Amino acid sequence: MASTSSDVTELLNRRYDAGFYTDIEQDRAPPGLNEDIIRLISHKKEEPAWMLEWRLRAWERWQKMPEPRWAHVHYPPIDYQALSYYAAPKSSKDGPKSLEDVDPKLLETYKKLGIPLEEQMMLAGVAVDAVFDSVSVHTPSRRSWRLRA
Repeated sequence: MASTSSDVTELLNRRYDAGFYTDIEQDRAPPGLNEDIIRLISHKKEEPAWMLEWRLRAWERWQKMPEPRWAHVHYPPIDYQALSYYAAPKSSKDGPKSLEDVDPKLLETYKKLGIPLEEQMMLAGVAVDAVFDSVSVHTPSRRSWRLRA
């Protein structure tokens, strides 16, 4: 049975049931990708100069690459300038000192995903790096690391 325009419209207007949305305050780069945005991302991530240079070379190369044409896959052209390439939860400048300092909405997201960070760290005895959007939001540290056999 072929889909009609009204079928497609109905699907597009339907509530997204496969997941959820976390409404937390974010630091987000404006849409689009160019050298200024790449420099902004590198600055926000406090990356070393060599990483920024690597990103800029990759950007230069990517601009010259033709978009692949996949066999039997048809989709409209991707508007890369409509996307935002950096988003991070807003937090205090020094970052949270404990889980009590983390945005409660973010902790609720972890609960929805079934990721109790405290239990994972305590039971596994390893560091857990939680990534939200494009940044690490929680990385525990240990004074010494041991290799396990």
